Amino acid sequence: MGERTSYAPGTFNWTDLSTTDPEDAKRFYGGLFGWEAEDVPIPGGGVYTMLRLDGKEACALSAAREGQMVAWLSYVSVDDVDAVVAGLQELGGTPLGEPFDVLEAGRMAVVQDPTGAAFALWQPGDHIGASIVNGPGALSLNQLNTSDPERAREFYTELFGWRVEEVGGGDRPYWGLFNGDRLNGGMMKLPPESDAPPHWLVYFGTDDIDAAAERIERSGGTVVVPKTDVPGGQILVARDPHGAVFGSFAGRFDD
Repeated sequence: MGERTSYAPGTFNWTDLSTTDPEDAKRFYGGLFGWEAEDVPIPGGGVYTMLRLDGKEACALSAAREGQMVAWLSYVSVDDVDAVVAGLQELGGTPLGEPFDVLEAGRMAVVQDPTGAAFALWQPGDHIGASIVNGPGALSLNQLNTSDPERAREFYTELFGWRVEEVGGGDRPYWGLFNGDRLNGGMMKLPPESDAPPHWLVYFGTDDIDAAAERIERSGGTVVVPKTDVPGGQILVARDPHGAVFGSFAGRFDD
């Protein structure tokens, strides 16, 4: 399990869920990952629920706004949101709204890469992102599933300076995304038969994939990709009771 007090620019640092049923989402994920929920009122109305693991901030959830997709959103830490948004547009990315301040917590923008995958940029203020990662119940991997890996590689290496390295060959190649010397995420090509749009998939750690699958099904979720062996461990992909897709990983965690 890794504890964090800061993130290097270009590092995934946070995720939050937009859902149609926050109360049931707290029940589902709390039972699955052991998260403790704290509702934080938002000025002007609404609630942002912090989800903690052993007292440390792991992720969050909130009610989806009208027209907002039910999904987990991946955040990348940056020094200057406005400058990154400007550079992103030159590289073919698209801002999904203007950058904005989140009280004293930080400044953010939601954007889309040239292949259509949405993610968020986070300029830390009082909130760095997750204070615990890479272990059971914590954010452990962000994976880009895209229709055009080569276009995505060009975009992200220019935008964040990531190194993209193929780590699996054959019919289903897989690429590691490195920020400096640290593995920062993964990338794979969407299969031709998939009707899913390009997206970032969030994985949370678990100590037992089989037990996680049982808890997911028992709690009203659906396992959509059953237990699969991968380098360093095992994964599954699931859909929660309200439609949000997430992954779970058991195996070797980085610090």
